[in-house]
Amino acid sequence: MAAAIRLSRRNLGRTATNPSVGTIIVRDDGGGPMIVGTGVTAVGGRPHAETEALAEAGPLAKGATAYVTLEPCAHHGRTPPCANALAAAGIRRVVGSASDPDPRVSGKGYAILRDAGVEVVERVLAKEAAEQMAGYLIRSLRKRPEVILKLALSADGMIGRKGAGQVSITGDAARREVHLIRVEADAVLIGIGTALEDDPALTVRLPGLEGRSPARIVLDRHIRLPETAKLVAEVDRVPLYIAACAEADPQRKAALERRGVRFVGTETVDGRIALPELMEDLAALGMASVLVEGGAEVTRAFLDEELVDRIILFTGPEAIGDGGIASPIDAAGIPASFRKLRETSFGEDHCAEWVRDIF
Repeated sequence: MAAAIRLSRRNLGRTATNPSVGTIIVRDDGGGPMIVGTGVTAVGGRPHAETEALAEAGPLAKGATAYVTLEPCAHHGRTPPCANALAAAGIRRVVGSASDPDPRVSGKGYAILRDAGVEVVERVLAKEAAEQMAGYLIRSLRKRPEVILKLALSADGMIGRKGAGQVSITGDAARREVHLIRVEADAVLIGIGTALEDDPALTVRLPGLEGRSPARIVLDRHIRLPETAKLVAEVDRVPLYIAACAEADPQRKAALERRGVRFVGTETVDGRIALPELMEDLAALGMASVLVEGGAEVTRAFLDEELVDRIILFTGPEAIGDGGIASPIDAAGIPASFRKLRETSFGEDHCAEWVRDIF
């Protein structure tokens, strides 16, 4: 099952509204267990992982065990449910991990299998699988995307220097890891302050993974983003959304729309974008995970609204000192509702990650 969970990462951020599920089919004819089929949810969400693994296994699926990171689907679309497909292929035993909260599936997939005489084992490494597909589960349960907060802190707890634009806090290895985090997200979000100060592109710039850049979102109530911004320059290759209020300048909106920028209408409360409603709108657009990379003000707003599900803090070895912008959060101030998931080092840089349990 651990191998199936690792396999499921392959298409994170690329399966539209479906989760990226991993399936491994194993049989043992007396000479020891042998993998005969593997599958991961295809780009775009179809075919499902079970279908891919069964196709690879062919007749060797009969009498085998299928390890699936999410309960097999039970609802009919244009293709039969995966639970039926597993039973029809002669799978003898299904080992499942995370439960599916979708009412069309929850419990029904396993029931189909048991009714067909298939042995079912549930909730193997369920917590690990749920962490892997948190975006899908949170979107299903809370009708909003998973919110991942990422910050780079200096040794003295700063995230930048006032008026200095982008400030390098971590080294190359840590920055490459950030690009890998982007690869697995549906969108990366910043505020207009960060967009104007740093002029970032927010794309993935790792060799071979340039096509895996997530959509970019800018919180920009009054549409201050200039047409010359790097974010706009990449719009033909990577979608750009601006969250703006109804009172924003219609001419600026029209000019950016002509460049291909997309807009999400927002409500304003106390001079700030209503983030819970915005997150609901992003979920309706099919986004299951949003990586928040933008500034102290945006970070504080998401924390204040208790919308954050995962916190990733990178800490560099150097201090910024006078003129530094203090981070709204550090390792000592992680809310009690979070638990530490992992920590590691990238050269001289340290990274720690905390999550809030979904169930």
